[in-house]
Amino acid sequence: MNKNLTDVQDVVFREVVQLPAPVAPSAHFMMAHPAHVMALGFGAGLSTRAPGTMGTLWAWAVFAVLQDRLSELQWGVLIAASVLAGWWACSITARHLRLADPGSIVWDEIAAFWLVLWLISPTGFWGQLAAFALFRFFDAVKPGPVGWADQLFHDVDPRVDPAAWRKAGWGIMLDDLVAAFCTLLLLALWRAW
Repeated sequence: MNKNLTDVQDVVFREVVQLPAPVAPSAHFMMAHPAHVMALGFGAGLSTRAPGTMGTLWAWAVFAVLQDRLSELQWGVLIAASVLAGWWACSITARHLRLADPGSIVWDEIAAFWLVLWLISPTGFWGQLAAFALFRFFDAVKPGPVGWADQLFHDVDPRVDPAAWRKAGWGIMLDDLVAAFCTLLLLALWRAW
């Protein structure tokens, strides 16, 4: 196939294919697919106020319950699996919601905050609260590298890029992993000081 024909087909494809309107997340939507349940943080993302904060609180509660039940290796495996499975779940859920970065997807906060809590352990309530506050700051305000990571895949267009939803899913996960890194860096500097 020659290049000119491919260019014409691409232009026609862009003009013909339009994305339907975004879908509003609901309990019914969440239960329609296992990826939705995971990506929406088992319901935490359905909160009408601050779903990211609700997802982070859910992560903290689960960490508190499992903290003494899992070994260091088990935590590492759980978090690594959470990132990979989260990429899958966020990709599918974003595609089904028809948005590149829906606020109701909170698995990114969950996996990233587990990483923070795991790496600062052992620490008590006040240390975990400081980590929570810092992580929420970086995730909500998105300064510097967090903002860069957040915008990296925002321009994906599923009408012209067959990998758009996988890129969107990775973008959803990436900015929270960068927020986790920034949180850990500040906590490490605090401890060193």
